[in-house]
Amino acid sequence: MYRKEIQVTTSHEGDILDITHQVREIVRESGINEGIAHVFVAGSTAALTTIEYEPGVLADLSRALSTIAPDSIPYAHDRRWGDGNGRSHVRASIVGPSLSLPVADHDLLLGTWQQVVLLELDVRKGRSRTIFVSVID
Repeated sequence: MYRKEIQVTTSHEGDILDITHQVREIVRESGINEGIAHVFVAGSTAALTTIEYEPGVLADLSRALSTIAPDSIPYAHDRRWGDGNGRSHVRASIVGPSLSLPVADHDLLLGTWQQVVLLELDVRKGRSRTIFVSVID
């Protein structure tokens, strides 16, 4: 197994960062020809997924998450902690903190229009995020 971290900084809630290149580099560095790349973001208000990284679908994803966990309703988390990010936790839980991606020929097996992205879902301004990539043969 080979493991490495990716450090990113987000600027605001709703940031969607394409991290495909960084994950691919780690897969190549690993020297593992065939296996799985497991990608995990530490934190309960960020998530990982794959998507076509183009403005229209990114806006559609943001709108869908706002519909599923809108900012206009009360959250029990906010009442308990007063930090206003109850919706952030719900959205992150729905999307999830990790992905497992197939590896062959020292590369990710992704579709033509498929990128690996980090979703910043916290309401706080700018966050440092640590993403762990483990490549397993």
